[in-house]
Amino acid sequence: MDNTYTINIAGLERKLPLCPINEHLDIAAFVMFSDVEITVASAKALLEKCPDFDVIITAESKGIPLAYEMARQSGKPYVVARKSVKLYMKNPISVTVKSITTAAEQILHLSADKTEMLKDKKVLIVDDVISTGESLKAIEQIVIAAGGNIVGKAAVLAEGDAADRDDLIFLEKLPVFPK
Repeated sequence: MDNTYTINIAGLERKLPLCPINEHLDIAAFVMFSDVEITVASAKALLEKCPDFDVIITAESKGIPLAYEMARQSGKPYVVARKSVKLYMKNPISVTVKSITTAAEQILHLSADKTEMLKDKKVLIVDDVISTGESLKAIEQIVIAAGGNIVGKAAVLAEGDAADRDDLIFLEKLPVFPK
């Protein structure tokens, strides 16, 4: 039996491995790391669907290559909310997040200089996959605390019930796999 799910993203076919979340549910793992072709194509396709923005923000996650490539193609800056406070980060904003693909609760941080990049700006939130929306909520809290204006929430894939949301911009629906 083939334990993969085949999906077409921005004109490219990929086989995603099915991974157990618990005894009742599997998800298809989409990992952009190392897949330059899918990253470039997805960034281009998402930019065509997104509203005008000044800056992109993403969490320190698999969405980083996408945020970078969207910034490169658009010529606009991006910032990354970090998973830990670094020595160089001054007066960070911090929020807690619990994601379906991460075992423990995490805290995201954004330093004051990056916060300043969001203040009074049109901010586009970017991620690889949106499923439960918990990571998205954390980034939204950071943008609001920084004084930014969220103009869009974009992802390559909307997983499960996230595909039914009307506030998301995404390329493809990704089903979940009940056992």
